[in-house]
Amino acid sequence: MKSGTAVKAAPVKKASIRIAVVESDPLRFVGFRALFDCEPDFELVSAVLPDISVMQDIDLVLLGNRSGQNLFDVMASLKAARPDLRIIVTGAGMDEETILKAIAAGSKGYVDEAASAAEFVQAIRIVSQGSVWAPRRVLSMFIERVSSSPGRIFPAGRVTFTDREKEVLEMLVAGRSNKEIGSALGIEERTVKAHVAKLMRKVGVQNRIALSVHAITHSLVTAK
Repeated sequence: MKSGTAVKAAPVKKASIRIAVVESDPLRFVGFRALFDCEPDFELVSAVLPDISVMQDIDLVLLGNRSGQNLFDVMASLKAARPDLRIIVTGAGMDEETILKAIAAGSKGYVDEAASAAEFVQAIRIVSQGSVWAPRRVLSMFIERVSSSPGRIFPAGRVTFTDREKEVLEMLVAGRSNKEIGSALGIEERTVKAHVAKLMRKVGVQNRIALSVHAITHSLVTAK
């Protein structure tokens, strides 16, 4: 009887993350390539806005907040072409208010151009997994605004909420988890998730952070 032939298993290739650096100058693109040189699963391409709609294999976009262009107009163009596209805004000295508004408008995060390579890499990996990346100072400002708004924080607005939705959103903005919200309101965690999903649909955002940011920047909560 012939002995069996050993078959060596092929190595499992790690899924790559294809990243488009949009409308960047050549030196900036080279800088990003050098920055991510030690990340073999990162694939960088340089692109202009009209390319994005046909580049279906792109997972994520690095969008610079450059002078001479309106960041929100560019983001709107990108999201119109690819609603599922994950965008990270990069820039120098971008103020907290603009960062919050960028996230509310659909960006999945912001990284300062002076950030370390490790922070850039972490931001890209976090965003590629479906989460949102924001600087600590932005989250701190967000929390300070919420903590300075005592009592009921819902003035009359353009979006109509049920009393229960208002209660859920108040606690969500205050940083409470679904489990904590459910416990406080005496409802199941899955019911909280359903309320959060409905709130996101009502205001037109896709994640919890964007919902909270939207609530502040569109005066659904009162910042003092």
